[in-house]
Amino acid sequence: GNSVTQMDGQVSRSEGTSVTINCTYSISGYPNLFWYVQYLGEGPELLLKAMKANDKGTNKGFEATYNTETTSFHLEKDSVQESDSAVYYCALRDTVMKLQGELSTNSEQQRGLDAECL
Repeated sequence: GNSVTQMDGQVSRSEGTSVTINCTYSISGYPNLFWYVQYLGEGPELLLKAMKANDKGTNKGFEATYNTETTSFHLEKDSVQESDSAVYYCALRDTVMKLQGELSTNSEQQRGLDAECL
């Protein structure tokens, strides 16, 4: 079936270091791809999207490139900040199949692994 897969679960990075949150998709054709971000205590919001092959979405220092050769849409940022601690969802079209990966910067509020299929 059609799905997106995130391998990482929780990702912890020190401030100022780079991060990649992996996302690969499995679908025929060329889906629209989305990354959502959910900050603690808030609802998910759209971070960036790519509508066709080789599109690159960018927002808040994050970028993701729609790579059809590797069927991937990895989320990358060169220098993470404390404010980037959140749950990140990779989504495909308007599907309800979303897998989440959590990014924590080093802080007292480290949260545990939080990955589920909605």
